[in-house]
Amino acid sequence: MVVRFVQWTMDVQDVELMARFWSEALGYSVDTGADGNAKLYPPQDAAPDVPTVWLQATAGPKREKNRDHPDLRPSDGDVDAEVERLVALGARHVDVGQSDDDALVVLADPEGNEFCVLKREPRSV
Repeated sequence: MVVRFVQWTMDVQDVELMARFWSEALGYSVDTGADGNAKLYPPQDAAPDVPTVWLQATAGPKREKNRDHPDLRPSDGDVDAEVERLVALGARHVDVGQSDDDALVVLADPEGNEFCVLKREPRSV
């Protein structure tokens, strides 16, 4: 037996800001709970194994580079347009030592959490 990813959980300071950013970035709907947290759900037509996102309110700011992060792919394959769209939503470019030849673009969300937009499918050679 094995496990699979079903949810990505993230500690955030500004739940509303981060729910807005990540829901627009991923095309997810938002359910803000009375507890101050938010759950993001994939579109109705998403495959059943597409993970949800849980945004957990926390008091402390992010301090260092993430030890893990999501790698994303634009659904239409247009990396440049997707990076531009994500930056317009509030992401910013981040230098973590990557080169121009790397098959990814490193960004950070509005609270500084790094993520990558991959230029090709991770299983391709």
